Amino acid sequence: MDKLLIEGGVALAGEVSISGAKNAALPLLCAALLTREPLTLTNVPDLNDIATMLKLLVQMGVKVTQEKVGAGLTAQTSVTLDASGLDNPVAPYELVKTMRASVLVLGPLTARCGEARVSLPGGCAIGARPVDQHIKGLTAMGAETSVEQGYVHTRAPRLKGARLFTDMVTVTGTENLMMAACLADGETVIENAAREPEVVDLAKCLVAMGANISGAGTDVIRIRGVERLHGATHRIMPDRIETGTYLCAAAATGGAVRLTQTSGSYLDAVIDKLMDAGCEIVLERDAIRLKAPQRLKAVSIRTAPYPAFPTDMQAQFMAINTVAEGTAVIRETIFENRFMHAVELIRLGADIKIDGNTAFVTGVGRLEGATVMATDLRASASLVIAGLAARGETLVERIYHLDRGYEHIETKLAALGARVRRVK
Repeated sequence: MDKLLIEGGVALAGEVSISGAKNAALPLLCAALLTREPLTLTNVPDLNDIATMLKLLVQMGVKVTQEKVGAGLTAQTSVTLDASGLDNPVAPYELVKTMRASVLVLGPLTARCGEARVSLPGGCAIGARPVDQHIKGLTAMGAETSVEQGYVHTRAPRLKGARLFTDMVTVTGTENLMMAACLADGETVIENAAREPEVVDLAKCLVAMGANISGAGTDVIRIRGVERLHGATHRIMPDRIETGTYLCAAAATGGAVRLTQTSGSYLDAVIDKLMDAGCEIVLERDAIRLKAPQRLKAVSIRTAPYPAFPTDMQAQFMAINTVAEGTAVIRETIFENRFMHAVELIRLGADIKIDGNTAFVTGVGRLEGATVMATDLRASASLVIAGLAARGETLVERIYHLDRGYEHIETKLAALGARVRRVK
């Protein structure tokens, strides 16, 4: 199993390009299921989660063609998906267990094929994460739904427009129901909808395919169903979480970086907090510059649905607060058990105390390198940031989590001067 060996204490400097957004790419790949015509997506990130989703679509009968344009760190992949031969509306446990986003095939399959059989995401008790909201919405649109032997079964000759209200804000739930509603009979209104930029990106692609959608980016989305969708070409938005992660890495190491092929327009809450920490930030049309102060100031955060501070950036800010001046209070309101990285940061010398969903982080003068273990995708990123700021060597184990969400992370960090390499 691969590990990441980091020799810390180097201020990051230079320029690196940001990849396409994983959390936008996954639902966009599923959108190909809604049409018999080819859908071409550009700026597709090279990630394990993307490979898993493509494998899932291929076993359903989707033909996938990939093309790489350019070379090195600026190379981009385009993927063309042809679902005209879709003949197996099943998502088996073997593929779904590694990636919760696999549930995004449920809505498109039900709308296009009139039925779907999708394994529940691995380790997911149905009430623990809002998979029940997907089922509730499809049921309201006229689908017969059942959960048997770990699979969600849906059947509907044609879905019917309905007024849907989700009990909680759910990004994948909003995306699934929005895709399903594109081919439904009549108008569907999704209330309490997720407002994330990735939802807007999906809506833009669906509209390019002939869908009738308004309100994406607000908490009420209206979709008037059409008979069929056609093919299109769509460029995936930049990854705002990857952008935020590299900004935090530069901040924690006292560096100065320029991130290209990205935008600050999706990152207001993150940029505000980095500026509160003392960073100088300049927003360009398609790039962001950051210059860190000699020492960061502690910044408190509270996670909440977009446009508030993203839960996917909580771990990275915990890492930068470990070396900041003062004490920060971090409140996690989205997911339970999302402080598992705190224990590993403490192994590096961090001063962190946990009380329920609140962490108190008091900055120390210097972290010390150690062996740490990643527990999830964003926790992995926090450990890398801490390792870059620490004195000596840090070995991050179980980095397969990183490979799910960060494209060529060691190569990009090396381009910014970091002493980091992948070891077997």
